[in-house]
Amino acid sequence: MITKSIKEKPLEQMVISAQNGDTSVHNYLLKTYQPFIAKCVSEVCKRYINPKHDDEFSIGLSAFNEAIFSYSREKGSSFLPFAKLVIKRKVIDYIRSNQKVIKAVSLDENYDDVQMENPTEIRVAKEKYQENQNTVLLREEIAEFKEKLSEYKLSLTELTEVSPKHKDARESAIQTARVLYEDEELRQYVLEKKKLPIKNLTKKVEVSKKTLERNRKFILAIFIVLSEEFIYLKDYLKGVGQ
Repeated sequence: MITKSIKEKPLEQMVISAQNGDTSVHNYLLKTYQPFIAKCVSEVCKRYINPKHDDEFSIGLSAFNEAIFSYSREKGSSFLPFAKLVIKRKVIDYIRSNQKVIKAVSLDENYDDVQMENPTEIRVAKEKYQENQNTVLLREEIAEFKEKLSEYKLSLTELTEVSPKHKDARESAIQTARVLYEDEELRQYVLEKKKLPIKNLTKKVEVSKKTLERNRKFILAIFIVLSEEFIYLKDYLKGVGQ
C-alpha cells in the first residue's frame, strides 16, 4: 500500500526504493506513469496509443520497467528524460524488427492489401511504408540528438562546421571518442562536466593536445551518440574508428 508520505517523495527516490526491492513503490510507478508511457509511445508511432489494445504500449511499459532498474543518478540526468529515451528506443527496435505492417497505419494513402492483388504492388507498398517509417524515426532521433547537444552547449549547425574534413582525421576523432566512452573514469567526467578531460585524455590516446582541442566538439558529439541509444546515428559509426 502506498502511503501519502511515499507519494510525496521525489521521483528519483521512489525509483531507488523500487530498485531496492520495494514492490509497492515499483507497482505504483508502473501504474501511475502509464499515461506518460502512452505519450512516449504515441510520439514514436505518430498515432493514438490504446494501453489496452496496442502491442506498442506493452513494449513501452516493459521499457519503462527496464528504465527503473537501469537508472543511475550518476549518469547526470533525471529519471523521466532517461525513461523516455529508453521507451522510445525500445519501441523503435520493435517497429524495425517487426515484419508485419502495423494495422493501425495505412500502408499508403491510395493502396492497401485488399485493393492490390498484385504481389509486386504489395511488396513495393510495404517497402515504401517502411521507408517512410524510418524517415519519421530518424527525424525523431535527430531531434533528441539536438537536445543532448544543447546540454553540452553544442548545436547541429556548429557540429557540421567543425567536423574533420579528412577521413583519417575523422576516424581518429571517432576512435578517441570510443576510448573516452569506454574508460569509466573519463566517461563519468564528461557526463558530469559536459567537457573533455583534455589532460587525462592525452595519456590514453596517441593524439596531440592541440588536435584534441581542435576536434573537441566533434569528439563530444560522437561521445553523446555512443552514450545514448541512438540506433540510426550509431549505424553511421559501425566499422569506423574500430
